[in-house]
Amino acid sequence: MADTGYDFDTIIDRHNTNAVKIDLAHLFGKPEDALPLWVADMDFPTAPEILDALHEKVNHGIFGYSSCDRAFFEAVKHWQKTEHSFDIERRHIVTTPGVVFALSCAIKAFSAEGESVIIQPPVYYPFKNMIEANNRKVVTSPLFERDGKWQMDFSDFEQKIIDNDVKLCILCSPHNPVGRVWTKDELQHLADICLRHHVIVFSDEIHNDFIIPPHTHTVFATLSEEVADSCIVSTSASKTFNLAGLQFSINFIKNPALRKRFHDERDKTGYDEPSLMGLIATKAAYEYGKPWLDALKQYLSENVAYVRRFLTERLPNVRLVEPEGTYLVWLDFSKLGLSDDELDNFIVHRAKLWLDRGVMFGQEGEQYQRINIATPRPLLREALERLEKAVNGLQTLSFS
Repeated sequence: MADTGYDFDTIIDRHNTNAVKIDLAHLFGKPEDALPLWVADMDFPTAPEILDALHEKVNHGIFGYSSCDRAFFEAVKHWQKTEHSFDIERRHIVTTPGVVFALSCAIKAFSAEGESVIIQPPVYYPFKNMIEANNRKVVTSPLFERDGKWQMDFSDFEQKIIDNDVKLCILCSPHNPVGRVWTKDELQHLADICLRHHVIVFSDEIHNDFIIPPHTHTVFATLSEEVADSCIVSTSASKTFNLAGLQFSINFIKNPALRKRFHDERDKTGYDEPSLMGLIATKAAYEYGKPWLDALKQYLSENVAYVRRFLTERLPNVRLVEPEGTYLVWLDFSKLGLSDDELDNFIVHRAKLWLDRGVMFGQEGEQYQRINIATPRPLLREALERLEKAVNGLQTLSFS
């Protein structure tokens, strides 16, 4: 790639840094020598401008209670307008420690115990976990794959809403793990169904800065004024700039009645002021992080191309589901002829890789594994070579 002044090839040792993906292998029952490319954080240091802002705050030395100022809101507003053609106002913004935290608040705000919430598996597993943890009914309208592309089943989706008197839809846009960037028409179709049946939509758009051309992301709230009045759009700089540990997310809620209900549920948790470091980092990211992000997206695009080329030339029995967005790649291992349990054992103990097993996202993910490609290419190369060696030795394997 062209020299951008940013170094994404250097491998940073994350051992003994409290990194979940590295230091907790034994707690997850994984061998210590399994290469971890599972959880969705990146193996790159964040943008230098963000580090400078954090260092300045550290040097100041006072970490008291803090709040979002006008400059913060202006940075968020400018980013959403320039990057996503999304016009927001300061009063629409509600901060939370994370998107999953926000999701839990939305479940409690817009449904009662025992009522139904619909999701579209295979999908980010905390959706199901939060619905169940809050004593709501999980209703699933699975995606289906046709000609290598995952799609929504709109007839099933609407019928499930009718049959179960669904109150809330949790949308993953762009979709994790299948990598779809939903078209405007697809989102409008889903929105029309939800409007028809008075279903509020919580749109998780945390991966919306990672879109692979020629695909384009449509913020759910931009579909129409009516849609904007019946949805919550939740996002964060955490995926985009590798800031997940700073615990900060932003929710856009135009409808004042919905915003109050959401705000009330958030307040019941005892959450008050936002994370100071999350606030500082997010503001710096949106003000100064664009050049770094552009360089990162080019590097990730080349990582996708590297995976595609490697599988085509050296691992034809492992199929890449072409990603349209995110830095998470969905791989189909069904041609290896292994059961799902055998496949997982093979990946972990033979290939020595720690990926995310597809069934974590729903039974529709059977025979799939999710790999995080937001890592230096030398590590990605090692991972694929480990996989190649294991697949080449399959004829000698026996499974316990």
